[in-house]
Amino acid sequence: SRPPPNRQSVVQRAPAAGDTESSGPNRRCLLPHSQPPRGGWAVPGPPPPQPPPHDLSMGPGASRCRRYQKNQLYTEALNTYSLIVRNKQYAQSGRLRVNMGNIYYEQNKLSLAIKMYRLALDQIPNTGKDLKYKIVRNIGNAYVKIGQYQDAIGSYETIMEGGNPDIQTGFNLLLCYYALGDRDKLKRHFTKLLNIRKYGASDDDDLDEVMDEVEKENEMFHVDDHLRAEIRERRKQHMEILLTAARLIAPMIEKDWMEGFNYIIEQLRHYELKDASSRLASEMQMCKALQFLKYKKYNKAIDALKAFEKKDKQLKAKAATNLSYLYFLEGDIENGQKYADMSIATDKYNAKALVNRGNFYYVKQEYDKAKELYMDALAVEADCIEAMYNLGLTTKQLGQYEESNYGSLHVFQKLQSMIPDSTEVAYHIANLYDLMCDYHKASEWFQRLVSRVPTDPNVLARLGAIYAKEDDESQAFHYHLEAYRYFPVNMDVISWLGAYFVKNEVYEKAMQFFERAAQIQPNEVKWQLMVASCHRRIGAYPQAKALYEEIHKKYPDNAECLRYLVHICNDSGMKEEAVEYHKKLKRLEARVSQDEFGYIPQGADDDEGEELPPSYGAEQIKPDIDVGIVRGTAITDMNGAAGGPKASTSAARINKRQQEQQKEIQAMGKKAGIPQDDDDVDLDVDEMLPGM
Repeated sequence: SRPPPNRQSVVQRAPAAGDTESSGPNRRCLLPHSQPPRGGWAVPGPPPPQPPPHDLSMGPGASRCRRYQKNQLYTEALNTYSLIVRNKQYAQSGRLRVNMGNIYYEQNKLSLAIKMYRLALDQIPNTGKDLKYKIVRNIGNAYVKIGQYQDAIGSYETIMEGGNPDIQTGFNLLLCYYALGDRDKLKRHFTKLLNIRKYGASDDDDLDEVMDEVEKENEMFHVDDHLRAEIRERRKQHMEILLTAARLIAPMIEKDWMEGFNYIIEQLRHYELKDASSRLASEMQMCKALQFLKYKKYNKAIDALKAFEKKDKQLKAKAATNLSYLYFLEGDIENGQKYADMSIATDKYNAKALVNRGNFYYVKQEYDKAKELYMDALAVEADCIEAMYNLGLTTKQLGQYEESNYGSLHVFQKLQSMIPDSTEVAYHIANLYDLMCDYHKASEWFQRLVSRVPTDPNVLARLGAIYAKEDDESQAFHYHLEAYRYFPVNMDVISWLGAYFVKNEVYEKAMQFFERAAQIQPNEVKWQLMVASCHRRIGAYPQAKALYEEIHKKYPDNAECLRYLVHICNDSGMKEEAVEYHKKLKRLEARVSQDEFGYIPQGADDDEGEELPPSYGAEQIKPDIDVGIVRGTAITDMNGAAGGPKASTSAARINKRQQEQQKEIQAMGKKAGIPQDDDDVDLDVDEMLPGM
């Protein structure tokens, strides 16, 4: 009555070998399981995918961080680095912390950089000693940047004493000793610095000699590759660091700088016994010769440089170049040219020697030859600043302002692109535009110059003069006044400001500038005459008369002062004084006539019964008697006749000479914008215009 068992779900044990009795039924029970399913037997698939190693999974993230860092996306780089280094299974997290420290170093977050470097040291295994030493050097560099030189010394000494010293770390340690001023440690450490092996050198000296011979043979047959070029470049850097260290500490390791140089030169001579190709001792002797220039011991410098005439070709050329420069400074053209030619003969591609030779032609005003040499120097060294600057000055002297390639303006503009912060170059560009009468661009460049040197009185005065040429009186007055404020003894500025106030009839202000001019040039009578004239213009006749009398005592031969005294005394009713000054004036004119023409006018010395001519009478004075003096004419009466029977021909000739002088003064006054109306300007005011 039970249902039959489900054969599909029954699985019995397979019969053992030899079990014949039960093999049949059992086999029949297993038959349903041996039949294939409808879709066929299932083929076993591949194993499930395993997670990749951590080094490969973190690689793309680290690469992305490097891209962030190179593009200065520091925040994104630090965030991504932080996510990576949190995974403790990542074996290279120490290296990534070094990168994080470098980012903090670039951001000037030096304390965080030092922290990251120390974390990196803890995570990097002991097998990576070279990497650890580099991290320690980074820590020392961060301490130097902070200013903690003692901590930096500890980091650098760890590297130098750890058996892996390098020239860069040694130089950094020497800089720390230099900053602390420790002379004894500087001397000891410099000796250690000389014992550091050059890049590519071995412990076996014989092997090094063989390698040097092979190197010479390769150079002879022009055999070269990138590895040899890299070794030569690193050895060159090694020598440059040693020379820089020697030049740095030589003046300070001893109380006498000469003893310091002698000590360093002696140490370098011992070093040359190991490496004869270094020539560091000779380079230091050259530096010692140049050090004499710093202390203005020119004779010793010349003697030291002349000792290099028997040295090798390269040192001889350097010494000749320096000697040529020294003789140029001393003004010894003959010896300077001699050594300049010697330097060019030794090395015709020496740009500095070509510049020195051109300088001597420039001094002799042979500008064409100087220009040719400067162009040769630029052909050898296209970025030679000295050659380009001197070429601009030479073409400026030749009047070649706007030539396409080698005109003065083009040269200075090119030089300005190379050294944009040079105020000298900007001044020459502005000056050239002024010479070319392009006042708009000249004022633009002078404005740039004023923004860089806002307190330079000469630049302010030039800018004011340019605005005066453009008839912009307000700007001209502003910059002239600024120039006067920073340098109140510039006579051109003082005279311009005085003339400006006279033009605007502000005589009180003009008087202040003329008084300053009289203080600067006390022997120049015209400034004192201008001060007195300003007093007369404002109606202060007593002060004007007192000044004229003081001027007459100092300069009794000044005819203008006597004429003004005659007029002031006459206007004030002082007839006796007016007659007396008129006599002196006539005697002065007579003496001048005798000196110039060889005779004395008739009646010039007859002073008895002398009276003023009719034109000096109170009832016959012209409305503005100063007009006759401004024009330089003889004093006349109301009818236009000569002033009395005793008027002399010498006075007429003197007046003619004064008329010619007055025309020149008025022409200069027009350039300065001074009014030429006779009723507004006196002669003594116009006389200050030359030089404007």
